Amino acid sequence: MAEDGRRGDDEDRGPGAAFQMFVMMEDLLDKLKLLNYEQEVLRKHNMKALSRHYFALPTNPGEQFFMFCTLAAWLINKSGHQFEQPQEYDDPNATISSILSELRSFGNAVDFPPSKLKAGHGEQVCYVLDCLAEEALKSISFSWKRPTYPSEELEEETVLEDDAELTLTKIEDEIQEEDTDNEDDHLIDLNVLKSQTLKLDLSDSSKQEEILESTTDAAEWNLEVERVLPQLKVTIRTDNKDWRIHVDQMHQHKEGIESSLKETKGYLDKLQNEISKTLEKVGSREKYINNQLEHLVQEYRAAHAQLSEARERYQQASGGVTDRTRVLAEITEELEKVKQEMEEKGSSMTDGAPLVKIKQALTKLKQETVQMDIRIGVVEHTLLQSKLKEKSNMTRDMHATILPESTIGAY
Repeated sequence: MAEDGRRGDDEDRGPGAAFQMFVMMEDLLDKLKLLNYEQEVLRKHNMKALSRHYFALPTNPGEQFFMFCTLAAWLINKSGHQFEQPQEYDDPNATISSILSELRSFGNAVDFPPSKLKAGHGEQVCYVLDCLAEEALKSISFSWKRPTYPSEELEEETVLEDDAELTLTKIEDEIQEEDTDNEDDHLIDLNVLKSQTLKLDLSDSSKQEEILESTTDAAEWNLEVERVLPQLKVTIRTDNKDWRIHVDQMHQHKEGIESSLKETKGYLDKLQNEISKTLEKVGSREKYINNQLEHLVQEYRAAHAQLSEARERYQQASGGVTDRTRVLAEITEELEKVKQEMEEKGSSMTDGAPLVKIKQALTKLKQETVQMDIRIGVVEHTLLQSKLKEKSNMTRDMHATILPESTIGAY
């Protein structure tokens, strides 16, 4: 959609809109040279000089974007605003937004998305730099002057002229020389003029008499004509820039086109008649074939209808077979599970491992029971010994308490 909109804008602007950025780039380069960017930017950053179409054509997007940011920062500083020189690893979005904000502060309109400047080339890049260059030129009070064209001396065309040919310029020069001679001889003697007129009259009468009977040899006359004929040839040097020559060429081309069109029109009319006759023959043959094959077409249609019905039945039957196949697969899967369970139960029933385990457990229980009985016997014996010991102690204490009392009574 964006490309369609851009094409629509280009069509509204005119057929030369696609080449506008090339013209803008050339103007921008001239303005940068006026601002002395070669000394202040290129040598400072060790960069190459810009070509005429550097920002108009894509070559290296990264290098072009860095060059754009560098020139934009330099032009903004040149215009009187403080702007930090962008570095290679800075955020491009932040740099572009800063440049556009400075451009808006100068009063220039920005009616395109900032992403257009990331590529480092295109009409938008040239527009931004051109506007900043204009502001920089205004800040240094630069004014355009009228161009001064160098005076070029027109070189005289040297044309090799044949002595046997008489050019039109030579005739004009001779006429001018005769006119100047006549202007110099402004004093006329009437007597001399009268004598000349009398001589002319006599010579005319004598010539008229001589014309009645010619004494000139025809062969000599033809030789003289052949000898003088090259001198009577007049050549006019044509200028290709003359509009008359272009008009003559247009008339010649028109006549050639008309003559060619007459011949070509006859051939085209003949070809059209042949093609129309061939089409009529093809149409009549087609109708004849259709009439002849009408019953076969009907049979084909009936067979096609039967084929479509058979296909529908086949699809229905194949659908039923698919469902039944799915049910069969489910039943088979359940049957496999039942078989597996039966095999596990049968193997567990015929296996003697559980009995062995039970016997081992019983023997272990018996051993533990015996050990428990022994421990119980030992504990009972220990308890009995402690009770007997306690009883003997009690009796001893009792005897000890009774003896002193008897001795006291004796005394």
